[in-house]
Amino acid sequence: MAWREGRYFTRYSKKVGRNNLCPCGSGKKYKKCCGK
Repeated sequence: MAWREGRYFTRYSKKVGRNNLCPCGSGKKYKKCCGK
C-alpha cells in the first residue's frame, strides 16, 4: 500500500503504461502522478 493525497491505495502489480491513467485514482496520467 502507498500513501497519496491523504488516503491509502493499493499499487497494482500489473504494468501501467506511462500514458495510461494512474491506478491511484487521481485522474492524472501515470507519468505525471505516481510514475515520477
